[in-house]
Amino acid sequence: MELSEKLTRLPVFCREFFIGIEPRTSVLTRLNYARDLEIFFDFLQKNIPGFEYLDVSELTLTDLEKIKAADIEYFLSYLNYYEYKGVKYSNGERAKARKLSAIRCLLKYFYNKDKLSKNVASKVGTPKLHEKEIIRLNDNEVNALLNIAESEEKFDSDRQNIYNLNTRDRDIAILSLFLGTGIRVSECVGLNVSDINLEERAFVVTRKGGNRATLYFSQDVAEALENYIKARDKKLFQAGITDEDALFLSLQNKRISVRAVQKLVKKYTAAVNPIKEVSPHKLRSTYGTALYRQTKDIYVVAEVLGHRDVNTTKKYYAAISEDIKRAASNAAIWRKDKDDK
Repeated sequence: MELSEKLTRLPVFCREFFIGIEPRTSVLTRLNYARDLEIFFDFLQKNIPGFEYLDVSELTLTDLEKIKAADIEYFLSYLNYYEYKGVKYSNGERAKARKLSAIRCLLKYFYNKDKLSKNVASKVGTPKLHEKEIIRLNDNEVNALLNIAESEEKFDSDRQNIYNLNTRDRDIAILSLFLGTGIRVSECVGLNVSDINLEERAFVVTRKGGNRATLYFSQDVAEALENYIKARDKKLFQAGITDEDALFLSLQNKRISVRAVQKLVKKYTAAVNPIKEVSPHKLRSTYGTALYRQTKDIYVVAEVLGHRDVNTTKKYYAAISEDIKRAASNAAIWRKDKDDK
């Protein structure tokens, strides 16, 4: 869903907020903020005295001034189990932290603009985040994933196989790009054909905050992209479309959405390993780990992945410790006596 559509359901002041943060945030971040703020305002309307008679779209900065730190803390507790638009949800610590970040950013923005007298969100502590296992694909799973994507018949339904035949070149190119460059899903869907240089095996990507960076890809990725671009151009020519620059397209010949890419990644990876819940970000983790194994240089990994803080990158070489653990399991110190007999 486009941000402009979400804004129709949010207070008028949110438009100014999203325009103000646009230069330093990605499209995906702004979309997530919009959804999180919509949930927060819905909570206020349903649970906080003084807000119950107001429609969310009618809230003003005067209403925003009434919010207390205790209201935000109540909201974080509410997120344990809540219902939104008829669907029940349960948010963990990371989802809570993201929603708190959206609220903090909103209140801080208007506080700095002298449109709020205080920023009560600054008094609310961030939910404690526990380290979670980094999910990534191993080498065998990567090979299996690409083999499945390249196969003409891989699903039980004939209709599904026909659909996938129509999207095969595109899907292979997307998966190859994730696994071969580690780009973010928002960066992937934002690519244009004019950003790709097959001869130099390079492309220009728009990073978080709007910065542009040049990345490079392997011959395998180049072949996947070249095959897809040829199929894409042929399809557009047959449809009489000559002015579409978006690289990855839907079946309607429009720029593919983040949600569509997430669904296609989930579809293929579930066929490889139904136990692992793999998202585009997990493919990014897979690439980051592989790059660290090859270079042993955390700063190279940080640069390629576009991390501003190298501490963010450290999780990508966590898998190295797994190798050490496996090696340690073969030591079998307590069986030395048996070998000596």
